[in-house]
Amino acid sequence: MGILDGQVACVTGGTRGIGRATAEAFLREGASVVVNGRSEKKGALAVEEMDGGDQVHFIAGDVKVREHCDAIVNGTVDRYGRIDILVANAGGADNHASVAELTDEAMQDSLEWNFWHTFWTMRTALGHMIPQESGRIIATSSVEGKLGKPGISIYVAAKHAVNGLVKSAAQEVGTLGITVNAICPGLIETDLVREVGPAAAESMGLESLEALLEVFAQGSAIKRPNEVTDVAEVCVLLASEAGAGITGSLLSIDGGTSPY
Repeated sequence: MGILDGQVACVTGGTRGIGRATAEAFLREGASVVVNGRSEKKGALAVEEMDGGDQVHFIAGDVKVREHCDAIVNGTVDRYGRIDILVANAGGADNHASVAELTDEAMQDSLEWNFWHTFWTMRTALGHMIPQESGRIIATSSVEGKLGKPGISIYVAAKHAVNGLVKSAAQEVGTLGITVNAICPGLIETDLVREVGPAAAESMGLESLEALLEVFAQGSAIKRPNEVTDVAEVCVLLASEAGAGITGSLLSIDGGTSPY
């Protein structure tokens, strides 16, 4: 018996990093889980490794495309008959430039990845959750959604937008048994961070990804980076009945980095 027995979850960006850890935690607690990613090959491997049998399914799609976002959520309902939990997790900081140097194209790309995908999947999921008068929506934001950082203003702006969307949506559906929250992780050494971290470090005047990780660690209360499992366990709480009273919240999972 798990605390999510009988629940159906959809996790975008679910083949690696935070999304993968969250999908695995949901499976452990008894949920059926759809994971999304862009690569069919990586998706098939993730499903095989998670070893969840019929309780785990992969749907390919690029979350920067609205039609794909709709198809991911609706495909979850087609597969399992309902959707109870949405984790809008896909996103990242892959463009590092000052505000004065940013292009319209780079800003649009970041917004599609980090903000618009959250809105599109949330809107479609609510179309299913409102009639059933139950549901949990969790958006992966960032501590940068509460702060400002040089060189990644494009990402910071998108995550601030995610946080505002979460707070407003929570007010709209709170009486229907639906909660809407954002998790705000600090820097975690995921595959994506290892890919884009060196450029991020350079934009902040640091020598390497290791230096960037050390800056974040020393700025925290626990003096180490968080891990993906730290984030996944918070998602389990928010998705469970124990999280029924938590909505419109921006939960920092950053070892005490952010000031609020």
